[in-house]
Amino acid sequence: MEYMHTGMIVGEKMPNMTFVEPLKVWIAGGETDKYKIEFLYFEPDSPMAAAIQEQPHVAYRVENIDEAIAGKSILWDKMDIGNAYIAFVYDNNTVVEFYQAK
Repeated sequence: MEYMHTGMIVGEKMPNMTFVEPLKVWIAGGETDKYKIEFLYFEPDSPMAAAIQEQPHVAYRVENIDEAIAGKSILWDKMDIGNAYIAFVYDNNTVVEFYQAK
């Protein structure tokens, strides 16, 4: 498991944000930010779980996402995003994102 970024929710869209249509979220930063902060702005009709939209999260790159999420409280189940899979869980009182490259 390798640390990727910390996701922070913002109250308004920032310049250079990218829209992720299926999740209805705008994203900027992440691994390109010098502090590895990913900024997220959610559209009101985003289908993502409330905890993901309301709390910061920490993201990790994993080799096997199915093993990483096994036995955890799933907030957003494994999703194919093209070049990778992502999933969000609630573990240790924290929202955690797992990312597995294809």
